[in-house]
Amino acid sequence: MTVISRFFDGLKYEGVKSTAWRSAKWLSSRLRRFDSAPLSSVFPQDVVAVDWTKPRTFVAQPLVSASKRPQIGWIISPPNRAGGGHINAYRFMEYLEAAGYDITIFLYSARKYPKISLDGTRHMIASTSGYPQLRAEYRLYDAETGVTGDFDVIVATDWQTAYAAWRYDRDVPRVYWTQDFEPLFYPAGADSLVAENSYRLGYHGITNGPWLSDKVTKDFGMTADFYDYAADSTRYARTNDEWRNEIVFYARPSTPRRATEFGFLILQEVAERRPDIVINVVGADASRLGLKFPFVNHGSMRVADLPHLYNRCAVGLMFSMTSSSLLPLEVMACGAVPITNDGEQTRVALRDNSNVEFLPAAPSLIADHIIAAVDRPDQVEHSRRIAQTMVGTSWEASGQRVVDIFDRLVGARPSR
Repeated sequence: MTVISRFFDGLKYEGVKSTAWRSAKWLSSRLRRFDSAPLSSVFPQDVVAVDWTKPRTFVAQPLVSASKRPQIGWIISPPNRAGGGHINAYRFMEYLEAAGYDITIFLYSARKYPKISLDGTRHMIASTSGYPQLRAEYRLYDAETGVTGDFDVIVATDWQTAYAAWRYDRDVPRVYWTQDFEPLFYPAGADSLVAENSYRLGYHGITNGPWLSDKVTKDFGMTADFYDYAADSTRYARTNDEWRNEIVFYARPSTPRRATEFGFLILQEVAERRPDIVINVVGADASRLGLKFPFVNHGSMRVADLPHLYNRCAVGLMFSMTSSSLLPLEVMACGAVPITNDGEQTRVALRDNSNVEFLPAAPSLIADHIIAAVDRPDQVEHSRRIAQTMVGTSWEASGQRVVDIFDRLVGARPSR
């Protein structure tokens, strides 16, 4: 049967709308201009160059810098304004710079588009409140030459950059800045396979929280240290002592591990039962998702504006199917009750915090808890109590821990 005959059969038996949908899907599958094909986010020569079955020894070498300031080559995908993982990595780069390290950032992007601009990246960093301002030098990663320069330690930030880090010709320590279990980002296939193998390269992992550290060590034999989750209490603090009748949901449809669509089921239930509760959706533009309940669409907000929103809310709802996000601690610091999915990855990462509601993934049950949190007679007092536990918190201890790990791996105390 030809394409044309199938088209007319569709019109006859399924109608215009269904046929138009099938036609658009057919055309899209052939153009594939904006699809992410397997392994499209990594340079193939980086993957082919690595034979992880033949281990290399990555050990500290005499410092290359005459000034005795250790040199870090840090490979990372291009940062963006709303990238929590990038902001977190930059936070610790700032601690390392303050401790006496010099950093060269290699921006790694295997896709042809969008084009990566060093000047554009610097401007974005300078104009975005969530990012610290580093002294670091920026370079574009070139797969033809790999990482070039004299470095005392090479840092990979995700599975794609782990292969680029391997190609560096000096056997200096390799750090794998591991912020999530990335094989679960994909269906079983080429991407998940190559992501899994990135934990077999002999690097030393530094993970956010103990759950991820335990997982890569037990499942792949990768040595790893971890730092604890924290929240910056100078930014996230309780400023509203009034009764709250709003909730906030973190939605990222483009990031499946955040289970956005599951959250919408819960919000629909809340809206039907309690139309008086204001629902805020933040993280992505939800205006065209066809949601059937009223909500305030905030889209991707500036980090500086988030505390004001959190301070209007009695509940913060977020899901993490892999490593937990930082949001539970940040909304709690603003006096909102954090509600997230119950699982080893969330309980261990958040140290089983008694102020976080870890709930089974049952929409009606979670809706019950959201409404109960809004309606509790001591809502204001409870808001004060949970926020008080976060007063004075900072990333300082975690930052010092990371600096100590680098000092140990490099084998020298930097000059300050």
